[in-house]
Amino acid sequence: MVDKGGHDDDPRGLIFESYRISGITPGECRSIFLDWAMNVPQSRDTSVAIAALLARYAAAHPNHPMTQVLRDGQAAPAQPRRRGGAMGRNRG
Repeated sequence: MVDKGGHDDDPRGLIFESYRISGITPGECRSIFLDWAMNVPQSRDTSVAIAALLARYAAAHPNHPMTQVLRDGQAAPAQPRRRGGAMGRNRG
C-alpha cells in the first residue's frame, strides 16, 4: 500500500505528494491546490481543512510554495465588486 499521508483532509494525498516533489513551482502548487479544493466534500469546511494541513506541514516546510498556497487559501475571498458596462446595469 502506498503512503498518501494518511490525513482525512487530504484523502487522495495531493497536498502530501506536493511536499515530496523536488523543485515544484508555485504555479504547480496552485494547480494541485485547486484540484484538492474541488474535491473537498461540501460537508467539510474548507478553511478548517486548510488550517489542519498547515498545522501538519507548515512548520517543517515554511518556505515551500505549497505552504504559501495554503496560506493564500486561508485568506478571506475578495468581496464581489459591481461589474461595469452592460453586466452592471439594472435590467428591470
